[in-house]
Amino acid sequence: MTTAPDNHARSMLPIPHRPTPGLTTYDAKDPDTSFPPIEPLRPPKGAPNVLLVLIDDVGFGASSAFGGPCQTPHAERMAAGGLRYNRFHTTALCAPTRQALLTGRNHHSAAMGNITETATSAPGQSSVLPNTMAPLATTLKLNGYSTAQFGKCHEVPVWQSSPMGPFDAWPSGGGGFETFYGFIGGENNQWDPALYEGTTPIEPPATPEEGYHLTEDLADHAVNWVRQQKALMPDKPFFVYFAPGATHAPHHVPKEWADKYAGMFDDGWDAQRERSFAKQKELGIIPAEAELPARHDEITAWEDMPDELKPVLAREMEVYAGFLEHTDHHVGRIIDALEDLEVLDDTLIYYIIGDNGASAEGTMNGAFNEMANFNGMAGLETLEFMLSKMDEFGSPSSYNHYSVGWAWAMNTPFQWTKQVASHWGGTRNGTIVHWPTGIEEKGGLRSQFCHVIDVAPTILEAAGLPQPTMVNGVLQAPIEGTSMTYTFNDDAAEERHNLQYFEMFGNRGIYHQGWSAVTKHKTPWLMVGQQVLPFDEDVWELYDGKVDYTQARNLAADQPDMLAKLQRLWLIEAVKYNVLPLDDRTSERFNSDLAGRPTLIHGNSQLFFPGMGRLSENSVVSIKNKSFSVTADLDIPEGGAEGVLIAQGGRFGGWSVYVEDGRAKFVYNTLGIHEYPTVAESAIPAGQHQVRVEFAYDGGGLAKGGDVTLYYDGDLVGTGRVDATQPMVFSADETTDIGYESGTTVSRDYTAATSRFTGKIHWIQVDLGADDNDHFIEPEERLRIAMARQ
Repeated sequence: MTTAPDNHARSMLPIPHRPTPGLTTYDAKDPDTSFPPIEPLRPPKGAPNVLLVLIDDVGFGASSAFGGPCQTPHAERMAAGGLRYNRFHTTALCAPTRQALLTGRNHHSAAMGNITETATSAPGQSSVLPNTMAPLATTLKLNGYSTAQFGKCHEVPVWQSSPMGPFDAWPSGGGGFETFYGFIGGENNQWDPALYEGTTPIEPPATPEEGYHLTEDLADHAVNWVRQQKALMPDKPFFVYFAPGATHAPHHVPKEWADKYAGMFDDGWDAQRERSFAKQKELGIIPAEAELPARHDEITAWEDMPDELKPVLAREMEVYAGFLEHTDHHVGRIIDALEDLEVLDDTLIYYIIGDNGASAEGTMNGAFNEMANFNGMAGLETLEFMLSKMDEFGSPSSYNHYSVGWAWAMNTPFQWTKQVASHWGGTRNGTIVHWPTGIEEKGGLRSQFCHVIDVAPTILEAAGLPQPTMVNGVLQAPIEGTSMTYTFNDDAAEERHNLQYFEMFGNRGIYHQGWSAVTKHKTPWLMVGQQVLPFDEDVWELYDGKVDYTQARNLAADQPDMLAKLQRLWLIEAVKYNVLPLDDRTSERFNSDLAGRPTLIHGNSQLFFPGMGRLSENSVVSIKNKSFSVTADLDIPEGGAEGVLIAQGGRFGGWSVYVEDGRAKFVYNTLGIHEYPTVAESAIPAGQHQVRVEFAYDGGGLAKGGDVTLYYDGDLVGTGRVDATQPMVFSADETTDIGYESGTTVSRDYTAATSRFTGKIHWIQVDLGADDNDHFIEPEERLRIAMARQ
């Protein structure tokens, strides 16, 4: 917010160069020779530094800054020096919130109606950001800001996520960030992440045994970058976007952080919800007259959970609480660095505690490996199994999530959870704004309705920058958010953002001038077998937010005219912002052919070469729920060879073909719970040979088993059996690698799996369907076969 004169035409970006007319001399030594000095591009005078912090999967009632049980002293510190917003909203899911945050447009307008993995060809669901909506980082960079992102990026269309790009949607590709250090996708292993520096895949700088943790690593990079930026360009403001994978599952945290909370949750989620509700009133975070909505039948009462499971459930919450405190600690390190550099007062900080409500994707029992539920196989995690793993929750051997009951309690005082865009439990997130130079009040509370699309226009206004009308030659669509600066120094200001639609998975709602009309269509944690009503049969609820902060009193029966008015308004907004057609499909949307999105791989065959790696599941042919073969053409040195030929996934699910003790071995790992090895009877002879694995799927549905056979040069050398396979996804972060294995190892028994294959790989081919090559591929025929199957 500055009135200083600015001679740049900033509505067109990049800013056009405008030469200054004047006398042209023949000789530079002529006394009349004069040119203005070169001036590096800077924003208008007074533009602040910007630190945008977005924590993942945190409910409104989790952080102590908003009355929750998880200690977040640095969030409290920022709130004491700035403002708390208790009516700030997200979209109910991660990728849509992030796209909206960084563009200032509604998530369907910005083509991110859902996550990238379920994108369809519908305009509001394609995951391809229109070039009429330049990201905030691009606008700031082209106006003279330094820009950097650290952490999670879940906005890359899946068919663009391979090492070959294109990188238009990557943070440091077309995203406007000059520096990026983090990961691409929805979640990551905090102990052993799949990292990128820019667009280059890299390995973590240390191991879990050496004390490595992703959040600490991200904070290290952010602190070092800010220090260097201010050392080299002290007059140039920065835009830092810090988006750790925490506290999204898996809930990974050093044990001592979880142990701080030992015993604190033994009385369960119902009691914790009551405690948080009382604390929120005590702090003045929520109105004194607010009511606590009743627990829904879909959520089991704590007293009705099995007594023998309760210690496991309590430990799940202890781990999560430690995880959130640990995350806040590292956010605090960045804030401390700003203070040490004496730029804290001149930095506009957004601390958004959650990109949606707390996650209820872990089943009522929670999960030791959350991928079990995503594959519809949560039943494998029996009570006895969970008890046996209790001490490992949060450790490198886990991929854990907490119970639905804890997610519900962490969203206190609201109904429902992440994915449920209809109710505030899915969309209302505690948010803190800190900017001493621009905000007079310290420790204030703001209750104007705000939405994540309001952040981008707020930052632009604070920087004295116009919303661009043209970026890179493309006319820009208007920003759809409303700047929040009007609230900074006026707690009684009439809210300006008074109309907002919500939709996710068919769960939908509308806010208008204090009223909200909502309808829940689907339940997040029911991954398979859920029966949903037709959209027109969904039951709508009506709430008056002026007197009912928590959506506790449904007025639908009392005021049907108001409900009808808001339902009509929702439909108008849905048409305006590309929400229609509504799409509540789940497994079908993971199928690219049904969804209508591009695929990187076509046909039934894929050829790999040594050194290829960091290939996501969308970058390789899918072998799930079908027969397949893997053929590797190798040179084996005298004395034999060791190492991985091809590996997909890792410790928590996947398969691998490798050589151990000279013998070929195929291992299928089902969710880290069951491991099925098939080992060749003899070593691979020295010289050039083919190793082939054939998997004959049983058929008859999803997740079935199959028979395994191993061949050397077409000769049978081993047989085995896989009893159950993963039908939907192996991993959200582990990849496919050729000649080595990054991340965790598929086989628990093979400690050398991260080492590269010590022989020579000519090529590896994966073919789908029944064998038709007599268990051997002639080398000169391999390309012809691959081409014929396209």
